[in-house]
Amino acid sequence: MFKKLRTLLRDNRSFLLFISLMLVFRSAVADWNTVPSGSMLPTIVEGDRILVNKMAYDIRVPFTHIPLVKLADPTRGEIIVFDSKKADKKLIKRVIAVPGDTVMMRDNRLYLNGKPLVYTSQALSAYAPANVTEWQEELLGIVHSIRLNPQPSLLANFGPVTVPDNQYLALGDNRDNSADSRVIGFVPRDEIVGRSSSVVFSLDYNDYYLPRPERMMRAF
Repeated sequence: MFKKLRTLLRDNRSFLLFISLMLVFRSAVADWNTVPSGSMLPTIVEGDRILVNKMAYDIRVPFTHIPLVKLADPTRGEIIVFDSKKADKKLIKRVIAVPGDTVMMRDNRLYLNGKPLVYTSQALSAYAPANVTEWQEELLGIVHSIRLNPQPSLLANFGPVTVPDNQYLALGDNRDNSADSRVIGFVPRDEIVGRSSSVVFSLDYNDYYLPRPERMMRAF
């Protein structure tokens, strides 16, 4: 039995080496994640597979959260991927406030360090139902889209709160349908595994999982 196993390993060592290197690459360098929910609409759509840069902030020991070298910290407006202990799953949200910032929300409008963010109405994006509104939110020079329901949710107001050291306040772009820092609290720095800024490819869950060519290799 052991002789057959050794032979099998020897005969397939190139393939096994490739698989091992691929797993290390996906764990420590870059990966892609499927987006199953609409919490980041209209920026990220259900069925998108997003590219995750796992070296955006740290070089880590593969298959762990142990940092070897710190490269940078998340900044406002970036979309982060993190392993949330509170939610017990991987989440994708946008950084709104960094350590030391004071932030509050009133009727889905954000105030950062005492100043209101600027909101501009925009046309509905593709796949948007007719009963929502979409806005451009300017976050200290970073402009991105958000979606609001006709009736604000219980999450439409909070704060003011000040972000502690080594933690971040992150929200979904689909503000009335996102379990984010308003539910799970601040995001610890050591839970953040990477940054995402593009869609690799996308499948339409409502159309027999057919590809969406217009979303492939789309930056956001």
